[in-house]
Amino acid sequence: MADSLGQKNLGVRLSGRLICSSEQEAEAVRRHLSEHIDLTRAEPGCISFNVYPTEDLLIWTVEEHFQDRDSFTSHQERIRESAWGAATAQIARDYKVTGLD
Repeated sequence: MADSLGQKNLGVRLSGRLICSSEQEAEAVRRHLSEHIDLTRAEPGCISFNVYPTEDLLIWTVEEHFQDRDSFTSHQERIRESAWGAATAQIARDYKVTGLD
C-alpha cells in the first residue's frame, strides 16, 4: 500500500517492554497473556503480535505490528475493556510506537 507521495505504508509498530514490579504482577501477566495474544492476533489489521519473557522474570518484550492507525487504535480501545487490561493496568510499559504520523 502506498500513500499519495508513492511511499510505502509500513503500518503501525509498537516495540518495548512490559515491566512488572513484583511477582504478583508477573503472575497476572502469565495468567492472562495467552488469551490476550489469541484475541489480539484475531483482530482485523493485526499483522503480528508477540510478547515473550526476557531473562529477567519480571520483564517481557512486546512487539506489535498493525496494518494502520485505525486497527492499532481499535486494539488499544479493546484492551482497555478486557480482562488483560484490568489485570495489567498498573504494570509499567516502556514502548516506542512508529507509523502513527
